[in-house]
Amino acid sequence: MKSTERVSYIRGLTEGLELDTDKKEVKVINAIIDLLDDLSSSVSEIEDDLNDMSDQIDAIDDDLGSLEDDFYDADEEDECENDGCYYQVTCPNCNETVCLSEDTVKEGSIDCPNCGEPLEFDFDDDDDSDDED
Repeated sequence: MKSTERVSYIRGLTEGLELDTDKKEVKVINAIIDLLDDLSSSVSEIEDDLNDMSDQIDAIDDDLGSLEDDFYDADEEDECENDGCYYQVTCPNCNETVCLSEDTVKEGSIDCPNCGEPLEFDFDDDDDSDDED
């Protein structure tokens, strides 16, 4: 039972008692019931507004998620294409990912721009099994 229904029930109970409305005690009871009615109406309006805002926030969250998927996924691909990024390397020291061009990798090494740790690259065109003999 909602609070507005409960207040209506209490109002009906007091009216059913057929109390003398001129008595001070009855005036206080009626004033309390009127206050409860106002408060329960206000709470009901606030609950409705809260439900509306919750629905709007859910819709905004869904829209933002779609935008993030569209915007950030496209940006990551474009960033590598525009900057000539061919390789992404994770530094073993600071765990930061570094985007490198093919020319940088061909040089064989670079200092990590985040922590300064030397990163070395070794891309032999020869088959590794030949080197082990």
